[in-house]
Amino acid sequence: MATENGTSLNRRELLALRGLRLPAITLENLQKAGIRCVTAVSIEHQRLANRYVLRGQESGGAVAEFGSYCGFAGEDGNRLSWLQRLDSLAVNGIHARVVAPGFVRVQIVRVLRTYDLLVTRHVLRAVAGKSRPVLENSIVFLGRQGTLELELWGKDEELRGQLMPRFLSRSGEPVSIPGDFHDAVCRAVAGATCTGCRHAHLLVPPINSVDQTEGSVYVEAGA
Repeated sequence: MATENGTSLNRRELLALRGLRLPAITLENLQKAGIRCVTAVSIEHQRLANRYVLRGQESGGAVAEFGSYCGFAGEDGNRLSWLQRLDSLAVNGIHARVVAPGFVRVQIVRVLRTYDLLVTRHVLRAVAGKSRPVLENSIVFLGRQGTLELELWGKDEELRGQLMPRFLSRSGEPVSIPGDFHDAVCRAVAGATCTGCRHAHLLVPPINSVDQTEGSVYVEAGA
């Protein structure tokens, strides 16, 4: 895949941009279960404010056997306000949209008690001689086959949102998730264990709806 300036992305850069690459059997089962997890991050232009922002969609959910969730937090790990909450008759789909100058994306994929986790940072970077910035993506944490023995989708659901998986290196040593993002990861885990999910787990309602509207004047119709 090539970037806007024509350079090619390596595997790590592609992972930071697009999110976890899932096996075909996982994608097939998520589709059959009706779980829609959207990891795309895009650059949007706010015409009235004459500025560029990033746009993401919090989405996903779970059935008992597996789940997938993608949510967003501030670059410092704090919670962000949504631009737009989406209500739907369908479950495990898109729950809310966010626009911001930069944010962190948290993506979780669960199969029973085994979890893959990807935390990525996304910011806009100015380019000399151009009015449109470019999207800069970096990996904060990547964990494969982490384990969390509790059934957060069932008998242990009262602990949902408080726990996260344990990840190990190839040599069996614990791999730590950066502390600033513990809360965001716990909430994303809650999303990936929330059967028939209908709400956002990371994004929160705007504190001041007027300020939120003035700061987010560009809203793309549809998905």
